[in-house]
Amino acid sequence: MKLGLQLGYWGADPIPNAPKLIAVAEECGFDAVFTAESWGSDAYTPLAWWGAATSRIRLGTAVAQLSARPPTSLAMHALTLDHLSNGRHIVGLGVSGPQVVEGWYGEPFGKPLARTREYVQVVRDVLARADKVTNDGPHYPLPYPADAPGATGLGKPLKPITHPLRADLPIWLGAEGPKNVAQTAEIADGWLAIFFSLGLADQYNSWLDEGFARPGARRSRADFEVAATVQVVITDDVASAIERYRPSTALYVGGMGAKEKNFHAELYKRMGYGDAVDEIVSLFLGGKKAEAMAAVPDEMVRETMLVGTADEVRAQIKEWEAAGVTMLMVTARDTDTIRQLATLV
Repeated sequence: MKLGLQLGYWGADPIPNAPKLIAVAEECGFDAVFTAESWGSDAYTPLAWWGAATSRIRLGTAVAQLSARPPTSLAMHALTLDHLSNGRHIVGLGVSGPQVVEGWYGEPFGKPLARTREYVQVVRDVLARADKVTNDGPHYPLPYPADAPGATGLGKPLKPITHPLRADLPIWLGAEGPKNVAQTAEIADGWLAIFFSLGLADQYNSWLDEGFARPGARRSRADFEVAATVQVVITDDVASAIERYRPSTALYVGGMGAKEKNFHAELYKRMGYGDAVDEIVSLFLGGKKAEAMAAVPDEMVRETMLVGTADEVRAQIKEWEAAGVTMLMVTARDTDTIRQLATLV
């Protein structure tokens, strides 16, 4: 089991102690550190800024949003950071959701599976630098078609001026649904699981195995990484730890998506919390955030956490490892937790 530090995206302000957290994580043998983006801070700038003070730990995005950049632009970011970090970059990608894609980026959300497949292929073609990059589309046509709206007809195929340090950077994908997870196993090098649950482990593994079995799949179970984002709290007071993360569960289930489409809510329904999810969504979208938080059952919060005494957490880590998780992406915000975790793995 590897350890990753998930710093995520910023709230109203930057994460104040991020440099210290990263330094301690590297000192304690963490494998990687990750940044994310929503509709505020971006994923790449903090990763490059903070990563400049590191020498060993891998630097990943978890996730960079597809609609934030054309695939050629993402590839430019990736090859640049990989050079600067001497080959330590992990490209983590995700489609986000329709509210962000259409409301923030002004792009259509439709066909997320097809868009992801095409996006990843263009990124790989840029990084391979075997030839000028072309793509028939339909989502990311290169060059832009001469008969398309606004075209001058002057676009021409190009390949990157800068030679990538590595032609085959690891690409990990954020995925929650069965088709998306299976495609991830087929075309990517790792899966970023935002809400991993032991109760769904057999289901997750069947989806992954479907992808590994497809013709042309890049990886097998033996060389594929499953990185699960998780809150880890080492404590004797489990009740207080659950209370601490109850607002976050309510936010993702009730507020991070529309009533008509919320991937996080759908995932928690698969876990067996359908009635609770419906109530939380109704309350949250109705402006009753306090009531929505109160409606989150304790077991729903604990479902995706590692919490308890050091011995209990160590045992839980072994269970997650047995279920196929290869990396715990912990959301620790204090150095004591980072140091304690390093002794448990």
